[in-house]
Amino acid sequence: MKKIIVLLAIVGLAFVGCNPLDDINDQIDAQENAPEGHAEYTLTADDYDTLELSYGSFNSEDDAKAMLPGFLSDLYPNWGQGSSVLVGYNLYVDAAEGVSDFTDAGTYSLANSDYPQGNLNATGFYPNEDPSDYMSDILNTQYPDATEGQVVLTQYKQYTEEPIVGISNLVDADFKTAQTLLDWTTQSVTGDEAWAGTQYGATMDGSPTFPGSNVNEDWLVSPEIDLSSQINPLFQVTQILNYSEGNDWFNILISTDYTDDVTSATWTSIDVSPAPAGDSWTAVTSDDYDLSGYEGETIHIAFKYESDATTGATWEIEDVLVKVPGVEGETITKDVYYTFEGGYWEASEGVYVLSADDYDSMGESSGQPGRYNNFDSSMEIDNYIQTYLSLNPPYSYGQDDDELIVIYKYYSSSAGATQTRGNLYTVVIGEWTGHQTTIATTLQFGYENGIWVPDNTIRYTLSNADYEYIGNSLESDPEYTDIVGTLINYHDYDYNWTSEQVTSSLIFFLNYLDANAEEGQKYAITYLLYDNGLNELTETFIKEGGEWIVYVL
Repeated sequence: MKKIIVLLAIVGLAFVGCNPLDDINDQIDAQENAPEGHAEYTLTADDYDTLELSYGSFNSEDDAKAMLPGFLSDLYPNWGQGSSVLVGYNLYVDAAEGVSDFTDAGTYSLANSDYPQGNLNATGFYPNEDPSDYMSDILNTQYPDATEGQVVLTQYKQYTEEPIVGISNLVDADFKTAQTLLDWTTQSVTGDEAWAGTQYGATMDGSPTFPGSNVNEDWLVSPEIDLSSQINPLFQVTQILNYSEGNDWFNILISTDYTDDVTSATWTSIDVSPAPAGDSWTAVTSDDYDLSGYEGETIHIAFKYESDATTGATWEIEDVLVKVPGVEGETITKDVYYTFEGGYWEASEGVYVLSADDYDSMGESSGQPGRYNNFDSSMEIDNYIQTYLSLNPPYSYGQDDDELIVIYKYYSSSAGATQTRGNLYTVVIGEWTGHQTTIATTLQFGYENGIWVPDNTIRYTLSNADYEYIGNSLESDPEYTDIVGTLINYHDYDYNWTSEQVTSSLIFFLNYLDANAEEGQKYAITYLLYDNGLNELTETFIKEGGEWIVYVL
């Protein structure tokens, strides 16, 4: 009948040729003859990336019900009516209280002028300077309207030894270490792609779905760089460029009149040497480029990326330096949270930010956190952090019920960027244990009328004991007295049973098996029937109006 309806709907095509009709009938035959399959499948880290779930979990069961049908269509494209899949997935429960205060906090990277010796172009606190003595005043200047309880992540440097006269970094945008875009801004003039902070640095890729690329014009612009009181400033950049068809598409520019719109500012292109050839993943650090022509000016530096349908390179900016005369020396980088309380900024308690050295201590080989100083979906994050806490004082001395929020970097391949994440860890019976933000659960789907739909069908195969229960229970009923022997002795039905009797006996059994089943619950009962050989059959039921009735898939 389906074929007749389709033929009537498109009868006009018969005068043009038979091929369209043949194709349609072939498709109908394929759908009607598609095999019935049943499987259990647990989502992998790659699957979550495919679904663009960068946190590796669904926010709700409703989200899973909405997103998984399309996924299953791709996973089982040839399965037909009556098929089912039990999908195992991670369901987001709730983050530990207080974690979001830190993961959602703003970030402030100290400028040279913030440091006590900033007049010397110092790029960090001196060894004898305690950052907490200065931080409240620094943050009050940056956040004059701070509210009670506001949290800020401060990023600063401290000299490990007394610095000496030399060259200081007025600007040090270490994108690769930070794995963010720091305080640089992005502007997309054309296209959907954008600059992102990744484990490789500030990254722009005009062809995220290889092969092929898209039309893009995207800018990465520095904050204001004040050269009004500097002499002999120098510029240096470390960058990678690959899959390039021509370097004229990738420009470094300087403006003295930029405000907030790249298209309305005047830009001057500068050429650094050496520059990457555009055909490898090798990082190239340029020689110092003389910026003395901009002494007395306030400038912005920008990286302008362009791509089209044939040129879609990957451009990675690892580090940008603007150097001036000052002091120099070895420094260490610190990430410390501060909370505004009672009119003062105080170092936040009960929180720790993993450092580059911490990641390195967890292993630097491929697939380990120290490789890129972050975690990703392939790693058991809690296991790494729990082990770290158990091995490193003072956390290794933790007592039961001690708590610590640990903040870390996470590279999301689906987002194409590095994110700030965290979790609460508690000492339980002498062991650090992470708060469980997700639970593993399942959701069943059935293939009905050409689509995957959420399905609560329970598939149940009668056991020997089940046959005996049905037979013994119905033996006193005159309708069944003479035929239940096959259930009791051979554990199957036979040709003496009518289809109506089989159905009634299965409903009787369901009332025993799941007497309190909720309205709408479905069962698919598989049983054996002897008739010219032993046959395996399945009958489906649904509970409606408090009664079990036959349900046809």
